[in-house]
Amino acid sequence: MKSAFVLLTFLAVSQGIIRIPLMRGKSARQELEERGLFEEYRRKFPFNPAAKFLPRNEQSVVPLTFDPDTTYYGEIGIGTPPQIFKVLFDTGSADLWVPSGSCTSTACENHSKFNSSASSTFQAGTTTFHISYFSGYVAGSIGYELIQISDIHVDHQIFGLTETESGFMEYVPWDGILGLAFPGLSHEGGTPIFNNMWNQGKIPQNMFSMYLSSSAEGSMLILGGLDSSYYTGSLQWIPLYKATNYWDIQIQSITINGNTVACSGSCAATVDSGTSFIIGPEQDINNINGWLGASLNPDGDATVTCSITHLLPDIVFNINGFSFTLPPSAYIIKSTSGCSTGFSSGSWILGEVFMRQFYTAFDISNNRVGFAQAV
Repeated sequence: MKSAFVLLTFLAVSQGIIRIPLMRGKSARQELEERGLFEEYRRKFPFNPAAKFLPRNEQSVVPLTFDPDTTYYGEIGIGTPPQIFKVLFDTGSADLWVPSGSCTSTACENHSKFNSSASSTFQAGTTTFHISYFSGYVAGSIGYELIQISDIHVDHQIFGLTETESGFMEYVPWDGILGLAFPGLSHEGGTPIFNNMWNQGKIPQNMFSMYLSSSAEGSMLILGGLDSSYYTGSLQWIPLYKATNYWDIQIQSITINGNTVACSGSCAATVDSGTSFIIGPEQDINNINGWLGASLNPDGDATVTCSITHLLPDIVFNINGFSFTLPPSAYIIKSTSGCSTGFSSGSWILGEVFMRQFYTAFDISNNRVGFAQAV
């Protein structure tokens, strides 16, 4: 693991941008299906991805729920010498946390844990943190550390050390979460790591971008700018919609064969790398799935016959005067149990299903999101 992390420092850095390889690991769904435990966990830990986007005053529980299909993660180093962790780079939250050496939850047993006594740069905080989930929580103490991401070193970064974690975390392929949303969302009360990178002069532009591949390897997080080798054509820039602390944009409509099938009259959607599917209100999602001839199975997944998926129509997202087309190869999810659509119910979220099709840029300086056709 350490040798793999060291290799990151030898990646080419052009014009000051930093590239962090993202791996696509085996999802929690795959792990649980192989163990015959998926049905039990699906009942015990409901999937409610929209819950983490509720206003703070409505969050009696939430900002993360059991999403069994999130799979992308990258490596960071924490401390001196660096201890290596796999983290979900999540544009839907703003905190960094990893398991602590004193974590007693079963979920921590299968993940790396931070040993604060082994780091010469660790500083303990004086407060605790508690992030509520729809189906549990993580809680622990606050610390400050030197964080290494590729060849960037971020000084005195606040982060959470979990001492208890929700049970569903046991099967996710990553150890912790690194939030890339805006500072107002931080439950730990500090400056998020990307903002500190910019404040400390570590990156050339106050911007990051993501390329999500369908393969196990090849995905990339680019800090400080863009990498045109991951997309074709031009980036289409979309202004952020209202000041929400999330990466929210406005969709004008969603169409199939020229017919408006969802988001009639426009709707706000969050661009979230920490959500696997495209999420929308139940009526709209049912309409989309109806146009695709999908039927709900007992788990609530919209299933289709695998042999006819190539005959399904394109789905077009009309955003800020631009048209972004999802072919069936992008929105159909294939697993050992069959084929299903990548649409689920909740408030509007453009997750991994959308971001695999479109290289996505997050421009903090100009309050906008950019999309371009991924290669």
